[in-house]
Amino acid sequence: MTNSDKREMFYPSQDVIEQANVSEYEKLYQYSVENREAFWAEQAETLSWYKKWDSVLDESNAPMYKWFDGGEINIVHNAIDRHLDNANRNKMAIIWEGENGEKRNFSYNGLNREVSQFANVLKSMGVEKGDIVTIYMPQIPELVFAMLACAKIGAVHSVVYGGFSTEALAQRIDDAHSRVLITADGGSRRGKKINLKAIADDAMKRTPSIEVCICVKNNQLDVEMEPTRDFWLHDLLALPIAGSKCETEQTSAEDPLFILYTSGTTGKPKGMLHTHGGYAVYTSTTHRMAFDIKPQDRWWCAADPGWITGHSYIVYGPLINGATIMLYDGAPNYPYPNRWWQIIENYGINILYTSPTAIRGLMRFGDRWPKKHDLSSLRLLGSVGEPINPEAWRWYHDVIGDGKCPIIDTWWQTETGGFMICPLPITPLKPGSATKPFFGNEVEIVNDDGVPAAPNEEGKLIIKNPWPGMARTVFKDDQRYKDLYWTQVDGQWRYLAGDSAKKDEDGYIWVIGRIDEVLKVSGYRLGTAEIESALVCHPVVTEAAAIGLPHELKGNAIHVYVTLKEGVVGNQDLINELKEHVGHEMGKIATPEDVQFVDALPKTRSGKIMRRVLKARALGQDEGDLSTLEE
Repeated sequence: MTNSDKREMFYPSQDVIEQANVSEYEKLYQYSVENREAFWAEQAETLSWYKKWDSVLDESNAPMYKWFDGGEINIVHNAIDRHLDNANRNKMAIIWEGENGEKRNFSYNGLNREVSQFANVLKSMGVEKGDIVTIYMPQIPELVFAMLACAKIGAVHSVVYGGFSTEALAQRIDDAHSRVLITADGGSRRGKKINLKAIADDAMKRTPSIEVCICVKNNQLDVEMEPTRDFWLHDLLALPIAGSKCETEQTSAEDPLFILYTSGTTGKPKGMLHTHGGYAVYTSTTHRMAFDIKPQDRWWCAADPGWITGHSYIVYGPLINGATIMLYDGAPNYPYPNRWWQIIENYGINILYTSPTAIRGLMRFGDRWPKKHDLSSLRLLGSVGEPINPEAWRWYHDVIGDGKCPIIDTWWQTETGGFMICPLPITPLKPGSATKPFFGNEVEIVNDDGVPAAPNEEGKLIIKNPWPGMARTVFKDDQRYKDLYWTQVDGQWRYLAGDSAKKDEDGYIWVIGRIDEVLKVSGYRLGTAEIESALVCHPVVTEAAAIGLPHELKGNAIHVYVTLKEGVVGNQDLINELKEHVGHEMGKIATPEDVQFVDALPKTRSGKIMRRVLKARALGQDEGDLSTLEE
C-alpha cells in the first residue's frame, strides 16, 4: 500500500451523516472499551430474554469466557417469534431467486410456519436438544429453514458448504458424530445440475454415524434413496407429525447453537463452537450499527449460508433485526454479467455485501453491464472475506455506488462470529483499509516480540479483549482452542488473529493477509493440509505441497507440487486428472490452478514441508533462512 493510497480519503455525504443511526464514533467507542460490560449489557437489552443473565462476562476460566451466563434465550425466539407480535408479522423476511429464474417469497409469519414444520419433522426423527445435525445443501430457502429449525428445538447445526465434495463432508460428519444429515437431490451452477445426494451417499459410506438422511427435492434429479435411512422432506411434511406450531426451546445463553468447520494449517478442520446468547447479541449489534439498518431495508449478503458470513449476516443478524433478506442461488454472471445488477434493480436492494473476488470478477466485464440498470436503490455497499484492493474498491464505489454509497469493509473470522474491524457509514474511508475497531474491541498490531508496531510497520494482529460473538472453543478440544488462538501478555489474555496488518498514522488498520498456511481463495479459507491430503490419496502421488500465489480475480490461486510414485511419469493428462481428483475430494473451490511434478519437496530435518521456500521460489523472492532445510 503506497502512501498516496493511505492519504486518499472518501468522506460521507451530509445526507448519510444526518440519517445515520450512530452519529458519532469516537465517544461511543471510548465508552464501549472503558465500560465494556455495560455497553454489551445495553445491546443485550434490545433482545428478548426468557430470563436475564447473572453476569455479563464471566472471566473466571479465561480464555474460556462466558457471556450472559445464567441468562435464558433462544436465537430463534429473537429471529422469528418476537416479530410475530408486531408490524413485522406480515413483512417480507426472505426473497429468493434461483439461477433459472424461479422465485419464492416468505413473510415472517410464513417463515415461522416453515421452520416450525421442519422442527417438528426433526423431532419426529428423534432429534433432541444438544444433538448435532449436519446440513449439506445448495442456497435454497430450505437451508435457512433447516438451520433455524435446529436452533428452535435446541439442536446444534453443522452446515457444510454445498460446494464441498465427498471427503470434506465425510470428515465433518465424522467429527460431529451426526446421526441426522439434511441434504437435497441436487443444486445447479451455470445451468448445470449437480447431484448432491450422490456426494452425500458417498460420504455416508465413509462414516458410520448417519442413521437418518432427509432429502429436499430441488432439482427433480433421479437419485438413490436407501429405504430405511433416506426420507423425502415433502413426504414427511405431508404427515400429521409436521404441524405448523412448535414451541421454541428455552436454551441457556451458553448452550451451543452451531459448529462451523474452518480449515487449519495442520490436522483436521477445526469445529468452531458458537452459542445462543453472545452470538445473538453480537451479530445483531454489528449488523445494525455497521450497516445502519432501517426498517424498510432490503439486505443482500451475497455469500452462502455454508460459511460464517452466511450464518451471521444472511440468517441470524438480519432476521433478529427484522430486515428483508435477499437470497440468490446462482452464479453472479449467469446467464450474463448483469445478473446481480438486474436483481438489485428488480427487488430494490438497499445494501449489497459481497467479496472482493466477486467485485473483481464482475469488474472485468466493464462498466456497461451495471450501467444498463437502475442501481439508485443502493445506499450502502459492503466487502468481506479478504482485504479489498484499492482499484476494486474505487470501481465498486464509483460505478456500483455512483460515488454516493459508503463501503463498509469488514474484517472478521469464523472464530470471531461477527465484524471486529469495520467503518460506520459516517466514517471517512481509505480504499483498502477496514478502518477502525468495532465498539468494545481493542485491536493492536505487534511485532514478533509482542511490542506494539510503529505506524505503517507490518506486524501480527491481536485482539486485547473478549467479545460476545467469539467462538467458545474448538469442538471437543479446549486445549487446541487455547493453543491456537490465545496467548498471555503481562498476565492478560490476547486473541491471536493469525493475520498480519499495519496501522497507519491516523489509526486506520490495513489487514495484509494470513500469517499461517491457510489459503484464502475467492474469500474462502482452505487448509493446505486438506488439499495435500486430497492429492496424496490419489494412487500415484507420494507427497504433495500446496501454496497460494497472487491471482487477479481470486486473490490467491492454489499451486501444488507433487512427487510421484516410482516409475510414474508426469504429463498433461495426469495434471488434468489430479486437478479433477482434488475437485472431487474437496469441491471445485479447491481445484488447483497449477500442478508441478518435482523429485523432492523442501523439508526441515524434522520432516516439515517448507512451503514458504516453494512460494519464494515461485515469486522469485529471497528464500530466507534455510538453516533447517534437509540436505
